[in-house]
Amino acid sequence: MSNLHELDAYLVRLLGKLEAPQRRALARAIAVELRRRQSARIAAQRNPDGTAYEPRKPQLRHKRGGIRRSMFTRLRMAKYMRVEASPNAAVITFAGKVRRIASVHHFGLRDRVNKNGLTAKYPARELLGIDDGDVELVTDVILRHVSM
Repeated sequence: MSNLHELDAYLVRLLGKLEAPQRRALARAIAVELRRRQSARIAAQRNPDGTAYEPRKPQLRHKRGGIRRSMFTRLRMAKYMRVEASPNAAVITFAGKVRRIASVHHFGLRDRVNKNGLTAKYPARELLGIDDGDVELVTDVILRHVSM
């Protein structure tokens, strides 16, 4: 664990030498790579700790036979997973109406199922989170950016 603190102190010193536009570009590069990893993890239906999402409840079949997609196909698109970067931070958020849906599933809240007011309690499925691989990715991106 002390190695992680030493690395953190080293990276802070390196980033302190960069100008604001360079830090913003670095933050954007980090956020884009993290978004890519988060999207792949959502597609694999895994929580950040590696456990699988709780499966969807059985659905009633309609007479017309709709297409059955995996969970969160739209949420993981770059259109809805927004990247915000500043010289001091890199943030990945969900945009627009998708934000409410994502927060309901992420925290396991109660929400409306249809327009008639039927509600259901959704199980918690962590959509965004950081794991050990993400920490390694961030350090790699920083070291690549600084070595240029």
